[in-house]
Amino acid sequence: MGVSKDYNPRQPSKALSEADATHIIKRIAAGEFLNRIAADYDVNPGRISEVKTGKLFPSLHRPSAWPRRKK
Repeated sequence: MGVSKDYNPRQPSKALSEADATHIIKRIAAGEFLNRIAADYDVNPGRISEVKTGKLFPSLHRPSAWPRRKK
């Protein structure tokens, strides 16, 4: 299995839509890891964090408290 000839490592990641952000918020609230969500949307985990904190799509409703991982 080789790298596709269309692969460009410098290609910017996909832009998220408001619908994507709504699903991302639900997945974070369900306790999923940010890096796994990011992989599904082909974006950097930082983009998912920006959705979580409200930097992106600030008008969307977010939980008052996010779930915490058990140690």
